[in-house]
Amino acid sequence: MVSYEIALGFTVVSVIFSANSFNLNQIILAQIESFFAFLIIPMFIIFYISILAETNRHPFDLPEAEAELVSGYNVEYSSMTFALFFLAEYSNMLLMSTFAAILFLGGWLFFFFGNSFLLSFKILLGVIFFIVTRAALPRYRYDQLMHLN
Repeated sequence: MVSYEIALGFTVVSVIFSANSFNLNQIILAQIESFFAFLIIPMFIIFYISILAETNRHPFDLPEAEAELVSGYNVEYSSMTFALFFLAEYSNMLLMSTFAAILFLGGWLFFFFGNSFLLSFKILLGVIFFIVTRAALPRYRYDQLMHLN
């Protein structure tokens, strides 16, 4: 758990150094000419791998081993408790996609044009990334995850 949070923290610090500000509005305005996703590409990739691990999404969903059980730890929950766990998981996906859109993709800006539709579109791209990653990648074992981190 600590291993990917350190990488996540370093990527956020690299964005803060690139924008010379802790203010999210200043970070977005620093990306008028070029998004940080293009300027610091390795940090952008590390950030997306780390948010996959942070949200316990595939291929890092090691507590939910679907091969061993029917649905992992979710077997114990039913009805509204199950729904609340899934709402929390998907709201976490939306939150991390919003952070990625703000920190690396310029938030509501697209060069000199900007509105809230663009921010929603960038958040949607982040959620689509989560869904496509789940469909495309196999699950890691614990030793493979530690080696990757």
